[in-house]
Amino acid sequence: MADRRSLREFQSRLSERLRQAASGAVQSARLGVQAGSQRLLVDLSEAGEIASLDMAVTPVPMTHDWFRGLVNLRGALFGVSDLARFAGGDATPGSRETRLVAFAARLNLNAAILVDRMLGLQNVTAMSAPPEGDAGAREPWLGRDWIDPEGRRWTELSLERLAADERFLAVDR
Repeated sequence: MADRRSLREFQSRLSERLRQAASGAVQSARLGVQAGSQRLLVDLSEAGEIASLDMAVTPVPMTHDWFRGLVNLRGALFGVSDLARFAGGDATPGSRETRLVAFAARLNLNAAILVDRMLGLQNVTAMSAPPEGDAGAREPWLGRDWIDPEGRRWTELSLERLAADERFLAVDR
């Protein structure tokens, strides 16, 4: 019971920090997540609640393998999509670090993406653009790449464009 309470307290503190960062002068901060082998940056205004995967995800028959099912987040049903699998990679294994990132309410879609783990707030002003000609083909919901001071590549993920992607919305087979 104490573990659940401390997890909820942590989630509340993280949500409050994210809200403060999104509404304050820290417009260069992005939420860092890992989906498969990809490090992604999510605009704080596009992310809603972040939850662990310790809740039951109810499978929905006759849907794509990347659509994990439905979950109840604070009394509302959300569709859960495995982002790494949707992008063509392997399915995200459930672990203690696996998280659900819900779409912000302003996106008008009760959806959440499954990610391998959270990587904290990332400051894009401390990052640089990769060498020219180093981008490759892009999904419409992916933005520009960044290189952090440690040389790691990050890619912007637009939940708003993902919410408008016809393939993402068509979960049935």
